[in-house]
Amino acid sequence: MSKPIINKTITLQDGRTITIETGRLARQADGSVVVRMGNTMLLATVVATQEAREGADFLPLSVDYQEKFASAGRIPGSFFKREGRLSEHEILISRLVDRALRPLFPDDYHADTQVNIFMISADADAMPDALACLAASAALAVSDIPFNGPVSEVRVAKIDGELVINPSTKSAKEATLDLIVAGNAKDIMMVEGEMSEVSEAEMVEAIKFAHKAIQQQCAALVELAEEAGTTQKREYSHETHDLALKERLHQTYYERMYEVAKRGIANKSERSEAFKAIQAEYIDALPEDHEEDLSLVKKYFHDIQKEAVRNMVLTERHRLDGRQLDEVRPIWTAVDYLPSAHGSSIFTRGETQSLTSVTLGTKLDELMIDSPLHQGYNKFYLHYNFPAFSTGEVRPNRGPGRREVGHGNLAYRALKKVMPTDDENPYTVRVVSDILESNGSSSMATVCAGSLALMDAGLPIKSGVSGIAMGLIMNKEGKYAVLSDILGDEDHLGDMDFKVTGTEKGLTACQMDLKVDGLPYEVLSEALEQARRGRAHILAEMKKTLSEPRSEVKPHAPRSFTLRIDKELIGAVIGPGGKVVQEIQRETGTTIVIEEVDNAGLVNIFAVDQEAMDKAVNWVRRIAATPVVGEVYDGIVKSIMPFGAFVEFMPNRDGLLHISEIDWKRLESMDNVFKVGEEVKVKLIEIDKKTGKFRLSRKALLERPEGQPKSNGKPQGHKPRE
Repeated sequence: MSKPIINKTITLQDGRTITIETGRLARQADGSVVVRMGNTMLLATVVATQEAREGADFLPLSVDYQEKFASAGRIPGSFFKREGRLSEHEILISRLVDRALRPLFPDDYHADTQVNIFMISADADAMPDALACLAASAALAVSDIPFNGPVSEVRVAKIDGELVINPSTKSAKEATLDLIVAGNAKDIMMVEGEMSEVSEAEMVEAIKFAHKAIQQQCAALVELAEEAGTTQKREYSHETHDLALKERLHQTYYERMYEVAKRGIANKSERSEAFKAIQAEYIDALPEDHEEDLSLVKKYFHDIQKEAVRNMVLTERHRLDGRQLDEVRPIWTAVDYLPSAHGSSIFTRGETQSLTSVTLGTKLDELMIDSPLHQGYNKFYLHYNFPAFSTGEVRPNRGPGRREVGHGNLAYRALKKVMPTDDENPYTVRVVSDILESNGSSSMATVCAGSLALMDAGLPIKSGVSGIAMGLIMNKEGKYAVLSDILGDEDHLGDMDFKVTGTEKGLTACQMDLKVDGLPYEVLSEALEQARRGRAHILAEMKKTLSEPRSEVKPHAPRSFTLRIDKELIGAVIGPGGKVVQEIQRETGTTIVIEEVDNAGLVNIFAVDQEAMDKAVNWVRRIAATPVVGEVYDGIVKSIMPFGAFVEFMPNRDGLLHISEIDWKRLESMDNVFKVGEEVKVKLIEIDKKTGKFRLSRKALLERPEGQPKSNGKPQGHKPRE
């Protein structure tokens, strides 16, 4: 039976519309929709298996967002000329959708579930990332897959002091605040974005504004599901339970778990062993012929530990590691740790540590961006690495995973807001954070270490940046505790992971994921204020090591010098086939990048050695210099004619030294006067206004013999044959 074609329209505040259509494409999927805004079209599908895999105790959800190059009328630039693995840009959008959907699946639903979102048509002025979650949620709404939705996602930006939902690409570039906000009709569930040092109050205002638009979209999805007849979801049974065992374990071991949590053991390994010992004691005491399901035993012990830890924090008002709720772990920092790096730092907070390096490169090192909607180069980028040894695990290194891409992007957004402008910074800058230890907040350690390393490299960043991860524990009665600088365990057992970064002036980036149903805005404001105090404390600790950027780059870092030349002289500096610029680089050991900017030529010269820099700069200056009548030049004889010699008196500029201007005495011929390659000092005596040709004189630099009439600067006694 074919599915009916159903359409829904959502009207934004400025009159633009978003349409949702189902029943036309991909009808064999459990749910499929096409979402359109302008000429941007997303096809979203969702498929789930009927049964869970044996032994599965989690939700195997995969979310993949992919942009088709044909959607923008482009062919992929790769060797195979087809879409390959997801780019970092696509992974980041996939994560935005995943983080909004995952918390809303039932806790006991474990069937393999796959969400695919394809951009099938592109509009350069309608950004697809703000529509991806709406499309995925709509596909779930018209399916029979169990899902506690609907959920949706919007972009909110502050442009010229006004808040705008899903702004155009062009206007978003001027935004001082740019957030992606996800939520359902009741609550906000996820926030991610960047800001230009705005206040906490501005951020809360923007989230509230976004939630109104989300509620409108969720209402449209409810109507869509009702018209599609998919409000009744499939039945499933993916878990078995032994309630008697669960109750017996809880009665026996809850108090012991609570006491371990209450002890405030600071060391992660010791604390973990203390909890595990209680579980091991029970399992070791079981007879060999026991019939208990050990997977259920482990699950119930985990549940008991989670309940005990959460209740302990709410009751005792202190943390697993003994800290107060708003206390930040001990911090130590160092800079200039790596002698050969252009900038480096170590940031350690508790059991989380980042070793970060900064490398300064040239325009040739810029990161190339090639996607259907974005082509160009990025001169600032950050890479985050999370090796297995940082948590004492064994795992093969297979390149960055989605988590590493996401954490690196958050740190990048936090730091890029304080980077100097292109006019202030000619370098391409690569920041690399290697996490050497991890027990929570490693992305925030990357922000802090990155800020210090940039200053150590001598880059004139506007301000130091610090970051902190906030947590939340809230029970059903509304009692809560906001936690500063959370541990890995507090992230896992808690209800919120809220990462906030900023300078002394304001916020630069944030990332919030909620697991709790309902976060009052008063609690959000309290968390932001507590985070502000924590960030200030961390920044003060960082300043003890390095409070401002170094006055200059390291001795072994490349020096930079920029020359502005006339646009018409770019070709002279480059030379035919690049011959001239290649010669300069070869002879001086420098790197030279030439580009046309604002109707002028910019020559960027990079060199480690100052002598090489001076040599290259002077060379380019000679090429780009304007010849001045009356100036004296050191020339080289390039060719000899019967009527004189052509002398290169400036790079790539030849002038005629006529036979009558070589000496005060009359020369009958050019025989044995000069040799090709001979150096000769000459004076520029004329530039022909019509032809631009140069006339040189050597005799003007020689002492005039007595009785010899003065030269008028014109060739005498010989007619030139040019």
